Amino acid sequence: MKRVLVSVVMVVGLLGLLGMAARPPLIGGPAPEIVLKDLQGQEIRLSDLRGKIVLLNFWATWCKPCKEEMPAMQAVYDKLRDQGFVVLAVNELEDTERVIEHIRTHGHTFPVVMDRDNRVANRYGVVGLPASFLVDRQGIVREHIFGNLLTEERIADLVRLYGGAGASLHR
Repeated sequence: MKRVLVSVVMVVGLLGLLGMAARPPLIGGPAPEIVLKDLQGQEIRLSDLRGKIVLLNFWATWCKPCKEEMPAMQAVYDKLRDQGFVVLAVNELEDTERVIEHIRTHGHTFPVVMDRDNRVANRYGVVGLPASFLVDRQGIVREHIFGNLLTEERIADLVRLYGGAGASLHR
């Protein structure tokens, strides 16, 4: 019995060392709840955004591809937020002041929350940046996008596909 217990403890420990990230949410399944503070210290819950199409984007200021895709996210947010689209940018492990300065410098107006202990990123299985998830109006994960730079057209296509036919970049 002692040998079995020691074996179980060793396997669990090894799995912990091999990777902290959990398995990403399954496409077609409910998005795990997020409760994080924004840059003003206000709590934001993913469940409070139910009824909207949410682009959940994990990023950092040091991540060049993250910085390159953020203008596209801002542009689509500006054009489609009245149609129920929101970008929720989850910053990983950085200092709030650095993130505030980055957001201010680049003129981003979408909500930004701080994942100070990387717990949310781990829960979503994020192992590299940028990583995004599209969550539909019912709170279901519809897409997991990683390693590809998001463009205005790609984001609008996803919103149109999962959020309604009326989503268009042209006003």
